[in-house]
Amino acid sequence: MRQQNGNLYAELPGVIPVNEPMSRATRLFRLLLATVLVTGNGAAVAASMNGFALDNASVPLDKIERGGPPRDGIVALTGPRMVNAEDARLQDDARVLGLIVNGSARAYPVRYLTVHEIVNDREGEQFYTVTYCPLCGSGVAFATNVRTGVHLNFGVSGLLYNSDLLMYDRNTESLWSQMSATAIAGPLVGTALPRLPLSHTSWSAWREQHPHSLVMTGHPKFRAAYRVHPYPGYARSRRLYFAVEHEAPKEFHPKDWVLGVMIGAAKKAYPFVELDKHGQKRFTDHVGNTPVVLEWDPDHQTASARVDGEPLAATQAYWFAWYAFHPDTEVFRAAD
Repeated sequence: MRQQNGNLYAELPGVIPVNEPMSRATRLFRLLLATVLVTGNGAAVAASMNGFALDNASVPLDKIERGGPPRDGIVALTGPRMVNAEDARLQDDARVLGLIVNGSARAYPVRYLTVHEIVNDREGEQFYTVTYCPLCGSGVAFATNVRTGVHLNFGVSGLLYNSDLLMYDRNTESLWSQMSATAIAGPLVGTALPRLPLSHTSWSAWREQHPHSLVMTGHPKFRAAYRVHPYPGYARSRRLYFAVEHEAPKEFHPKDWVLGVMIGAAKKAYPFVELDKHGQKRFTDHVGNTPVVLEWDPDHQTASARVDGEPLAATQAYWFAWYAFHPDTEVFRAAD
């Protein structure tokens, strides 16, 4: 996999190193952002939620919701402890998010990600963030190098858009949509994060493909939380806990898995139920005008996509979540 770092955000304003104190000018800048007023009945009302300024939000304010926990009430991890694959205490069918960073295989168990939702990590000089939204079933990884010596470090805002995790970077306190990989409010609004190819699969499948993988272990402080699923029965229910802008057609269960592929402006969803009907574990399809090789593993309920032999940063998520962000998506259907 090609390394994605360097000068991607070299010209972005307002970005400060995570571990450096804010200057007086930066504090003043944030204060001004937080106190920009929305005029209505003459009273001054700050456009903010959970302490985040929303005056320049690129999505409708009434579609941003509080998820329940406050800002940082869900604790993101930075630099988690990793162990070798042979020392990982995981069941074969445990779900993991796996990726390759600078040639190193890394696995992040969904059991831990459900509790933390965000893990900030690094491999050498490549900084990256692995995210998981339990409400959308979506795992997404991003390269977070900004420029030499500066990287974005993310926390959980406690806010949602389209039932999906809104992250915030601690450098500028911009809000970022996990599914769209874009800042939707704050100094970096409109900026996109480079996605990294990610595999949402079983531990046994990942271990077989990458026997020398490192594996994230949980933090001792959260052992009790790891034993309890916060959303029992949610994945089987048709009910959504939060509203979405675009309601998905009912031809599929809202929590059916899909692999969502984007190439330029072209978008296509590959529902797992259709891939199962199709029956082929490897085949070529088109997203827009681009030939894409799809790989389907029914035994481990995972799918991936490649173009010209290179893995795509596709998104495995629930059907309702993919459609909420991409109502213009094409949908793959198996031939009758």
